[in-house]
Amino acid sequence: MAERPWVLVTGAAGFVGGHLVRLLTAHGERVRAFVRPGASLDAFVGLPRDRFELAYGDVTIEHTVYRALAGCDRLYHLAAAVRFWDARPERIWVPAIEGTRAVLSAARLRSLRRVVVTSSATVLGTTGEPLAMDERHPPSGPEPEPYTVAKRRALEVAEEQAAAGLPLVIVMPTAIAGPEDRRPTPIGASVLRYLRARIPLPAVPGGASLVDVEDVARGHWLAMEHGIPGRRYLLGGENVTYEGMLTALSQLTGLPPPRSPPSARLLLSLAGAVELGARVTGREPPITRRQAAVRIGRYSWVTSARAERELGYAARPLTETLRRAVTWFVNHGRVPDRLARRLRYELEAR
Repeated sequence: MAERPWVLVTGAAGFVGGHLVRLLTAHGERVRAFVRPGASLDAFVGLPRDRFELAYGDVTIEHTVYRALAGCDRLYHLAAAVRFWDARPERIWVPAIEGTRAVLSAARLRSLRRVVVTSSATVLGTTGEPLAMDERHPPSGPEPEPYTVAKRRALEVAEEQAAAGLPLVIVMPTAIAGPEDRRPTPIGASVLRYLRARIPLPAVPGGASLVDVEDVARGHWLAMEHGIPGRRYLLGGENVTYEGMLTALSQLTGLPPPRSPPSARLLLSLAGAVELGARVTGREPPITRRQAAVRIGRYSWVTSARAERELGYAARPLTETLRRAVTWFVNHGRVPDRLARRLRYELEAR
């Protein structure tokens, strides 16, 4: 009996990529993880050797992707630089845009059966009112940060390839949280700032859709199995205000609830000062002035009705996602020991 073809996952060492690789191997797939030389391999510990292997390369170099696709009939393209600021923005743009172009060109040469490309709900922008956007919503809101610009241009590349006949499905996750958030992601970093804060954090006005990383990984798999080529699918979770998220964390952990926020003008000024400091240190700031203009007082709420209807997608409640994220941070030494002991007690008691 012939062996099943391999499936290639780019960005496999990332937050969603690691969860997707585990999900696929658990379903009996033979998974080839495409990673950069020197990338952390922590996400792959314990995977079955008969259904998992590594391929090294660079998504912006087409021949390395083409080589990795040997023996594959499907591809998940997740690789991107998930950063909202860089002193050299091209380090965000090039992996997203040129990486997508090179990967999909290699996929076309290999005549793959199906491709799933990871875009982002951020391409839709934000709204001034708490209204849920769907896949057809035109880009809206203030001028975006480099990451959103990169994802929009990468989406254009993907849709051009789909229009040219590549059997390609696009998934658009929202803000993601959950276990194994090693980097961490922007939402994970916000959760950690809340846990480590010695005083209550201000509740910034506005809101987002927060989804669990395992639900996003499953959404990718469902898109591969059931998605309609050329179609976009939003993979969202619970739409929540930023105050609501901090309040939910307070109820889970017993830590202080959020306090009233300062004015939007002051928040913009603070974001500008933080960004200026980042230009001196070279470290990514927690927020930039452009991010603040896009997010503060605005909403990135979505509906995943299309994915639910056509793929069978479902997302777990906000409180479960936050509990899983907090538990992982606590159990992996991301908060001081004394606080970790208290948080373990609170999480078990609630």
